[in-house]
Parts: sequence; structure tokens; C-alpha cells
Amino acid sequence: MPNPTRSDVHINAPLTQVSVAYLQEQSKFIAAQCFPLISVPKQSDLYFQYDQGDFMRAESAIRAPGTESKGAGYDLTTASYSANVFALHKDVADQIRQNADAPLDMDADATKFLTQQMLIKRDLDWSTNFFTGGTWTGSNTGGNITPGVKWDTANGTPIQDIQEQADSIEAKTGFRGNTLVLGVDSYNAIKNSPDVVDRIRYTQTGVVTEDLLASLLGMKKVLVARGVYNSAAEGATDSIDRIFTGDTALVMYVPDSPSLMHPSAGYTFAWQYAGAGGDGQRVSRFRMDHLRSDRIEMEMAYDQKQVSTVLGARFINTDT
Repeated sequence: MPNPTRSDVHINAPLTQVSVAYLQEQSKFIAAQCFPLISVPKQSDLYFQYDQGDFMRAESAIRAPGTESKGAGYDLTTASYSANVFALHKDVADQIRQNADAPLDMDADATKFLTQQMLIKRDLDWSTNFFTGGTWTGSNTGGNITPGVKWDTANGTPIQDIQEQADSIEAKTGFRGNTLVLGVDSYNAIKNSPDVVDRIRYTQTGVVTEDLLASLLGMKKVLVARGVYNSAAEGATDSIDRIFTGDTALVMYVPDSPSLMHPSAGYTFAWQYAGAGGDGQRVSRFRMDHLRSDRIEMEMAYDQKQVSTVLGARFINTDT
């Protein structure tokens, strides 16, 4: 096929707008909110990492008259990212388009379908890599935490448990955990816990929301992972379940936005290539004459990177 192709020289702006609008509505998909997004011009590159211990010493010393001040320094290393390009298309056949009744919009519907597929993929990647296993070391045990008393029982203390691990991250790094990611079972256990209900009894709403819970915990944000997906192959019996493990919770420290010399549990590197948006996403529409169809194609280029294991603490088996 000759290059450049039509999809390389034309990105469909109206369909991209449809996809972005749909993305904003799908709050149950949370991967993009967990790690700060960095838009990058290259598919792969290096980024700097500063040695944590070097920044946390107290090395200043008394300076005698006529002498030099004490010198100090810090180690600087590099790590790499590589943003894979994930792609999927949906063909809209001429015969289907011709027979479609109002108010069907075949192009917009295909774009929404592809958008959901991409969001599922991105959440699956994040959940698989960062919401399972022994991936975080910021807790007071250095590993996963199982609450001594389950959060959905009468004597459960979810607020104290979460705050202890947020403080543990701070004790190890100087940065207190400020973001809480909850599986649905963990969220339900917390919001129905007497420990929480008693504290919000006299608030205006008396209802535990993510924002209210963040305020109780001293967190910047609380994210509840509600996404679901079908793990069965096409043609097989559906097997639909949560993307994120329900009885798991993760406390992290992440900054509001990426910046130099500022730590984060992780970053998402999104490659802005060939007209892609800030999240590495682009939508193309081009003709497939041999199929007598128009092809709607979506691509998303990203790499989710864990930057510091000690800036996260993970709970497991939070409810009965």
C-alpha cells in the first residue's frame, strides 16, 4: 500500500470529538485518573529519576571562618518508556448505512463502540499491572495489607486503616498518600461501615460519596473502579465481570500534574503522534472500496509506568 495513506493525512475531527465526549461520560473507567498523564512527542524515550535517599539527608554543617561550605550531591539515573499503539476498527458497510433508520448515526455509534473497547483495554492494563500482586511497598509492612477487622463488620475501622497507610507512605518518602482507588466491594464496605456512617450522620446529605469520603480521609480524590468487561472470545458464552478486583484498595501519592523533580507513584506516557490528542488517541475514517464500506479506526498510544513502588500501599481481602 502506498504511503502516506488517507488515514495518515486526515484525522476525522468530528468523530474525535464524539469519542472525547463519550470518554468524559464514562467515569467508571479510571485508569486515566490514577496516574498523571504526560503527553510526549516521541513513542519511546528516557526520563530522569532522582535518588530518593540523597534528597532526604540532613548534611549541612557548621562553616568555620574562611573555610568552604560542606559539599553534597545526588545521584541521577534514567528510565525509559515505550508507548505501544493499540488499534481497533469497525467497518460500516454501504448497505447497512443505506438501510439505517433515523436517529441512528452509524459513524458516531461505531466511534462510541471503539471508544469503550479502548477504555476497557486501558483499565485492564492498569488493573493487571498495578492493582494485583505484590507491586507496592509503601505500607507499614512493606507488602499487601489485610485489615485486622474487615471493613464491612461492626468493629471495622476503614478510616483509621487507610490513614495509617497514607501516613506510612509519608513516613517513608515525605509525601502522604493522597489518592485512593477502591474496588466496588471495598467501597461498599466503607460507605456502609458504622465507622463512616457515624461521622457523616449530621452532614447535609448523610450519604457517603467519593468526594465526602476523600474529605474524611484527607485525600485529594477517591476513585471507585466500576468498569466491567467480557473476557469470553467472540462467539463463546459471555463471561462478564469487574475489571478491578472488588475487595482491594490502593493508597497512592500522585501529584496534580507532572513536573520536574516531583515524585509520583506512576505516570501515563501518551504519545501524540500523527494528530493524536493529548491522551494519545486519534480517530480516522477512510474508504475501503473493496469492501464497499467506510472504516472507522481508533488508535491509542500509551505506556503506564510505575515510577516508585514506595508511593503506594495496597489492601487486599477488605470485606467478609
